[in-house]
Parts: sequence; structure tokens; C-alpha cells
Amino acid sequence: MNLETEIKEKLQAALSPEEIVLTNESHKHKGHAGAGAGSHWHLRIVSGAFSGLAPVARHKLVYKALAAEMQGPVHALVIVAFAPGEK
Repeated sequence: MNLETEIKEKLQAALSPEEIVLTNESHKHKGHAGAGAGSHWHLRIVSGAFSGLAPVARHKLVYKALAAEMQGPVHALVIVAFAPGEK
């Protein structure tokens, strides 16, 4: 399974999102520390799990779901997290 699929499946299982848009931006960071294939990502996610939560709490839920990936292949993750109706 490739990393993009793995990330999406883990987010789906943990947060049951209505929407996941995951973009590999590794090519933008060529030559930077931590750069490599699949190292830099941009995530837009909409989930009912975020309702009533501040942005930091939303990010913590995403990081918890992706704990293993954040320790390994993922160097950077931009998170744009919304509750339904906020997008």
C-alpha cells in the first residue's frame, strides 16, 4: 500500500471524514532537511469529530491518527481541518 492510501485509510478509520483532500507537496521542498518522496503533505479534512473543537485540538486528533507516519516517512503536514458546515 502506498503512503497516500495509508494516510487516507487511517484518517477515515479514526475520524470518519466527509472529505479528505491529501496533496503530496514533497517536490516543493527538494533539497530541504527532511525532504524526500512522500515527506511533505497538505491535508484538507472535514469531519464531525472536529465540531466544537479549537484548531489545535483538531490538529491533535489528526496527529494521533497518524502517529506512526509522523515518526517515519512524513516530515511535514499542513492541516486545514473543518467541521461540517464550516467549509
